[in-house]
Parts: sequence; C-alpha cells; structure tokens
Amino acid sequence: MTELTVGTERDGRPSSSTRSSLRAAAIGNALEWFDWTLYGAFSTYLAANFFASGDPTSALLATLAVFAGGFLARPLGGLLFGRIGDRLGRKFTLVVTMSLLASASLAIALIPSYSQIGAWASALLLLARLVQGLAHGGETGVAYTYAAEIAPRDRRALWTSGIMISVTVGVMAATALGALLTAVLDAEDMSSWGWRLGFGIGAILGLFALWMRRHAVETAAFENQSERIDPERSAPAPLPRRQLIRTVALIVMFFSGTNVVYYAWIVFAPSNAVSNHNMDPSSAFIAGLAAQSLALVFIPVFGKMSDRFGRRPMVIAFGIGAALIAFPVQALVGASAWTLFLSMAIGIFVWSFTAGTFPALMAEQFPTRSRALGVGVVSSFCAAVFGGTAPYLNAWSSSIGASWIFQAYIVILALVTAVAGIVMRETRGADLTAEVMQAK
Repeated sequence: MTELTVGTERDGRPSSSTRSSLRAAAIGNALEWFDWTLYGAFSTYLAANFFASGDPTSALLATLAVFAGGFLARPLGGLLFGRIGDRLGRKFTLVVTMSLLASASLAIALIPSYSQIGAWASALLLLARLVQGLAHGGETGVAYTYAAEIAPRDRRALWTSGIMISVTVGVMAATALGALLTAVLDAEDMSSWGWRLGFGIGAILGLFALWMRRHAVETAAFENQSERIDPERSAPAPLPRRQLIRTVALIVMFFSGTNVVYYAWIVFAPSNAVSNHNMDPSSAFIAGLAAQSLALVFIPVFGKMSDRFGRRPMVIAFGIGAALIAFPVQALVGASAWTLFLSMAIGIFVWSFTAGTFPALMAEQFPTRSRALGVGVVSSFCAAVFGGTAPYLNAWSSSIGASWIFQAYIVILALVTAVAGIVMRETRGADLTAEVMQAK
C-alpha cells in the first residue's frame, strides 16, 4: 500500500484540499495556544482577581499552581480524545477539542472576581483551566498525528513543523495582545477588566477555527486503517509490551528537557522579567514578541534539516545546546527590554532544533491504530510533569533567592534529552501506514 493522503494528486503532490486541511489544523492549533498562553501572559492579573490579595507572592504562586493543574488534566484529555481520534477520526476530534477550548476561554473571561464571590472565583478558575487542559491534551496529540499523516513522507518534519509554527503564532498573538492592552490601558483598568478582553477574543476566534476544521479532510492513514480493522473492536490494539516501554521511556526523556525549556524561556519569560526584574510590562511583552518571531524562521529551517539529516542529530543538538546555555540565558535578563530579547532569542534558537522535529518524531513512534492515543497520552503526561511545573519551580526558586536551582534542573533534563537522542533509533522516512514503524 502506498502512503498517500486524502486529496493527493495523481503525480503524488498534495492537493489543494490537503494543504487546506493542514492550514485548518494549524490555525486551530494557533488559537488553542493563544488561549493557553493568555493564562501565562496575564498570570499577575489573574492572581490579583481570583485569589486573596493580601500576599501578592502567595497569590501568584496559587495562580501558577492552577496553571499546573490544567496540565494535570492533559494526560486524561490525551487518553480520552486519543481514543476518540483513533476510532472516530482525527478531523472529528479536532472539532470537538476546539469547541471545548473556546468555551473554557469564554468562561475565564466571565468569572466574577474574588472580591465578588470569594473562594468560588478560585474554584471556577480551576474548573475552567481543567477543561482547557482536557481539551489541550486531546488537541495536541491529534494535531501532531493529523499533520504527520497528511504530509509527504520525505517532507514530514517540514510539514509538521507548521504545527509548531502555529504554536509560536498563538503564543505571539497572546504576547502581542498583552503588549497592546498594557500600552493602551492604564494599570488599574488592565487589572480590573482589560485582561478579560483577551480571553473573550480567544473565544470568538475559536468560531473561525471551527468553521475551517469542519471543511478539512480525513487522513488516508486513518481511512485505510479503518478498512482493515474489525469495526466491533472496542479499543486499538496495543504495542508489544517491550516496544511500548522503550517508546514511552524515550519520549519521556525527550520531552523532559524540551517542555521545561519551552515554558521557562519562551512562554513565561516576559512575565518572569516583569515579576523578578521589575521590567516595564509593555516593554517586556514587546521584547518577548520580537524574540518569538525568530521562531517562525528557525522552526521550518530545522524541520527541513531533520528531513535531510534525521531526527537524532536534532535531538542531540538541542540537549547539548540547552545544557550549555541554561545559566547564561538566565544571567542575561535584567531590567532593560533588550536583555530579555537577547535571552529569549538564544533560547528560541536552541529550542527550535526540536520544535522543527518532534511532531514528526512523535507520530513515527506509534502504529496508525494507536497513534493519536499514544502521542496524546505520552506527550500530555510529559507536559504535565515537566512543562506545567516549570513556571512554579522557577518562581519558587526565585522567591527564596536561589534561582540557580531551577537552572541546574534545566541542565540535568537537557542532558537527559541528549541521551534520548543518542540511544533512539532513526525514524526519518518511516511508513506511517505500517503496523510496526520501519525507517526508510
């Protein structure tokens, strides 16, 4: 059986419907990350509105704890929506997860403050964040799977890097909105109601993403698999136990460093500069936005390099690079916006080695019948353990005057990622329709 996508032309080139489907997945993913990142970008305002204001540091830590709580729901979302994606289709699942994300964003925009309803405000924020986490866990795994399955085999990393570009666009959009709102609103209005506009905008944009996704095509890998399996089957067949353990262990090692680096150096870097270095909020958002734009160039370049040279060199380069720059990146940041830009630019360059690689790499680890489930659960679990806790650990270590603890933590996890790259087998060019992945 040849590996073709739904809507592939006779000469093997992806058709316009296939390219439109990739755009639909990417745009929806961008809006998903827009909603997800707003929480981090507006964390200081959420702390002031949804928790007791007597101790600002305690309120911020509580807000970050809720942020981490959203990650705890991600593995459950990966499990639930991964099964749905493997049984009912990738397209159907992406529509459902986008609906949940938009609804949760709207809920956060409308929740009354702590001064109005007391602890119920904190509880409702946690509930909305858990719904976001549930949908986010399902969205991520299925989006990776969808993009990988519709991509040409020899350009899979380049095509799937579009998903990571969309992640960056979503993060940039949230950062840009933060810069705009802090520039046009005074501090009182921003703290009182300005931050709510961002979540409301995210909910509205979600409708556009839903419209695009309803017109996307299903992947050929899923359609062909559906024709081969028993319709009475209640669950996808598992990988052989030994292969499953090895695959999960390698993915956990791989994601340990990439998740911590992403949330520490990219998502939360502007917020940390404001809270820990007294940087002007508007200047911090602008510097962060400028640095994040570099990822739009770096990610596809490294995706193309991954298709040419393989997944392993990219993973190893990231692990070694992140370990080497962990302490310098932190030491660069001061009160001036240019220091944040330079710090983030260096971090984003190193992170992009894996950002252009891992959507394809993840999809290449599992057979079609369990791909969405495997990618969703494992990636969400790693994001919860390593990504969701990163902002809290960073803020905690800074609050006790020992920020070096967090930097050492990054070095250790980055080296673990490098080891994963050394011991993993190369999967560039793997046949995604095969029952057991075989490299090209």
